[in-house]
Amino acid sequence: MEINNVLAQEFGIQQNHVNNIVTLIDDGNTIPFIARYRKEMTGSCDDQVLRDLFDRLSYLRNLEKRKEEVIGSITEQDKMTDELHAAILAAKTLAEVEDLYRPYKQKRRTRATIARERGLEPLAELLFAQEITEGSIEEIAAPFVDAEKDVPDVEAALAGAMDIIAENLSDNAELRGKLRSAMNDAGMLTSKSAVEEDTVYRLYYEFSEPVAKLPSHRILAINRGEKEGILKVGIEFADEQAFKIIEGFSVAREKSITREYVIDAGKDAWQRLIFPSLEREVRNDMTDDASEQAIKMFGVNLKPLLMQPPVHGKVVMGFDPAYRTGCKLAVVDATGKVLDKGVIYPTPPNSKVEESKAIVKKLIAKYGIEVIAIGNGTASKESEIFIAGLIKEISQKVSYMMVNEAGASVYSASKLAAAEFPDYDVSLRSAVSIARRLQDPLAELVKIDPKAIGVGQYQHDMPVARLDEQLTGVVEDCVNSVGVDVNTASPSLLSYISGLTAATSKNIAAYREENGAFTARTQLKKVPKLGPKAFEQCAGFLRIPQAKHILDNTGVHPESYTAAMRLLGLFGYNERDVAEGNIGELEKQAASYGWQKAAEECGAGVPTLRDIVGELLKPGRDIRDSLPKPVLRDDVMDIEDLKAGMEFTGTVRNVIDFGAFVDIGVHQDGLVHISQLADAYVKNPADIVKVGQKIRPRVLEVDPARKRISLTLKTK
Repeated sequence: MEINNVLAQEFGIQQNHVNNIVTLIDDGNTIPFIARYRKEMTGSCDDQVLRDLFDRLSYLRNLEKRKEEVIGSITEQDKMTDELHAAILAAKTLAEVEDLYRPYKQKRRTRATIARERGLEPLAELLFAQEITEGSIEEIAAPFVDAEKDVPDVEAALAGAMDIIAENLSDNAELRGKLRSAMNDAGMLTSKSAVEEDTVYRLYYEFSEPVAKLPSHRILAINRGEKEGILKVGIEFADEQAFKIIEGFSVAREKSITREYVIDAGKDAWQRLIFPSLEREVRNDMTDDASEQAIKMFGVNLKPLLMQPPVHGKVVMGFDPAYRTGCKLAVVDATGKVLDKGVIYPTPPNSKVEESKAIVKKLIAKYGIEVIAIGNGTASKESEIFIAGLIKEISQKVSYMMVNEAGASVYSASKLAAAEFPDYDVSLRSAVSIARRLQDPLAELVKIDPKAIGVGQYQHDMPVARLDEQLTGVVEDCVNSVGVDVNTASPSLLSYISGLTAATSKNIAAYREENGAFTARTQLKKVPKLGPKAFEQCAGFLRIPQAKHILDNTGVHPESYTAAMRLLGLFGYNERDVAEGNIGELEKQAASYGWQKAAEECGAGVPTLRDIVGELLKPGRDIRDSLPKPVLRDDVMDIEDLKAGMEFTGTVRNVIDFGAFVDIGVHQDGLVHISQLADAYVKNPADIVKVGQKIRPRVLEVDPARKRISLTLKTK
């Protein structure tokens, strides 16, 4: 298999671009770097395509490695044939390779093994050949009767021979492939209750659905119910259908006197050997596919959550709600620096509402607080009502926003939080985190294990390594697409920058503490353990707003500074014009001049030159600023106030396989079922909505007792 050719065909990418991508990856370049700064070499593939290609490259390389191991093992056993060798090389999946290798694996002692030791393999071959049409089966089996070998009679000889035939059929790659395919097409996954009491799994107490049609979230729910001992789960597949496939594969002649013995051996092979094995394989494949879908959905949700627009330039109060222990407050300035902290008790059982109002009003007046970020956990409804009432009593313009606090407690109890706020207790750290989440979601959320952020489904049931790999990739793509200020970014944020490790990120922070703020990207070369390769990978993603060179505060890579300056000179501009915003016509001028011609004169490719122009037009820009701003509120509604037909501006909180949960400002998220996402048929909710997106749903139905809100985006 020529792996690069396979990748080019599967991804529809030109062969030379695939060759370049594989070489770049093998040379240690990161996906964000390749996506951003090697567009000419990749045909401008985006980061997601590159990650998918990298995953597939890894699979195909593992497949080739496994083929070599299998070929080596079979060859060592002196059992390799030209036909088998060709079949292994032609295998497209690891499952096919393992099926071909199955007969040659070291096995535990089986009934067939014992039968072979008793000399019954020649009898098995005679029976399976089905060439004998005359005489009796006793005459065929009699020569193999041997009391010394523990074959006392004809019946024992035939039974041993049939055990050998059954195992041979079970080990046959072609037959297993046919049966596996049939089970995937026509098998039914069933589940039954293993307990008497009512549970959240009651939908699956008497459940059956075709394997081919089961959605991933249902597979994962059933798996979890089985793991918790609440469900008994299995796959049903008609024996008659399996027997028919096996007979079609193994029965050769109708008139043979050994035919019925082959048929019986086939039935035994299915019931005793093949079905239990294939049931495990099919369920494992279903789980793997469902897990992969869930992991991808998690990534789809995580990206827009991380990329929510920051709330710039505002003093924010973080409000971490609670009952008995009180609500924790943290005031942070526009840069995230903590100005003040405290605890109030406006919620039950203390209910010190007026005393709490006085404290919050004093803080608002003292620090000019403009926004209050309220965590959406325990006691958040009472806290929201408290804040909304307080806002009506003051003259200052203050608004609030409910902030998803998922993972805040995980961060607060972490070593990272302890190092950042050694003198704060855990709950006060949460209040700081909630405030900063509103100010800059990306910078704060990168401090938290992505699994704890609370978007997606069944993330705690996923293969840990694969989930971490996917989520780390999403965070890397987000951080690098935004870029970070090298003088203010935390080591946690820096560690996601292309080419930087946890160690070099800490070294950058230590260097700026010892030597003052960076004033040029070239100073990064002085950071301990940040070598030339790391500098190449990271430099373009690090911003220096106070830099002497304007390009150091853009996404233009240092390797392209010469090209950027040539471009400016080509149209009569200089750095000062860039800083003062006097190059508004640059893109039109380049287009009129001819992108290809300009690129050749500047010594860059056209995609790179277009990127340079975009960066020069808006130095220091944050791509998140172009997204819809967060919805800030100054009043509160209750689920009891909702009526069918009402329309709201809502924020998508989570997207799952069966729809999307939306915050419409009543403390309880509403569900837009997949059937209500659009007038047309929707296959994947993520095609219609994304986490953080602002939408205008209409209320379909409200059930206050069960705290359920059904919403619709349909226009009809």
